[in-house]
Amino acid sequence: MVSLATRHVMQANKSKNTKPELKVRAALRAAGLTGYRLHWKKAPGKPDICFPGRKIAIFVNGCFWHRCPHCNLALPKSNVDFWVAKFERNVSRDERDRLLLAQDGWTVLVIWECRLKKGRFDATMSDLIRQIRRASAPGARTQARVIEVGATAPWKLRERRVRARRRNRR
Repeated sequence: MVSLATRHVMQANKSKNTKPELKVRAALRAAGLTGYRLHWKKAPGKPDICFPGRKIAIFVNGCFWHRCPHCNLALPKSNVDFWVAKFERNVSRDERDRLLLAQDGWTVLVIWECRLKKGRFDATMSDLIRQIRRASAPGARTQARVIEVGATAPWKLRERRVRARRRNRR
């Protein structure tokens, strides 16, 4: 059994209207992007923010629960088997939901909680707004995509790796 204190702490974790989610919604309203649905049940995975007419789904993922690829998060020290199974279920469910949406022709935007911190918030929000406008522009590509908002572009990562290899050779 779980202690009463642990139970209360776990019950306090919210799944809707979290601080990162509220920050993203405020930035969308400030940019004039309204008309979205919250936790729309008709879309696979009930995206946090959804533009059904534009077929754009936005997931605001917490780094701990969804196992952020950018943060090197440690596993909890106790009951490790439970946590490993829990995190694996969360990650596989997220992947399944993104795949279902993409197969239905949606543009899926994933925002990690760590990308909403002070130093990165403005850049992440401008990237998000640019991606939404790009996906909903007339004549935009109808190809479904899964985009990680605020992440370093793949070409930049390749460029950094090449530079690092050059430095290591010297």
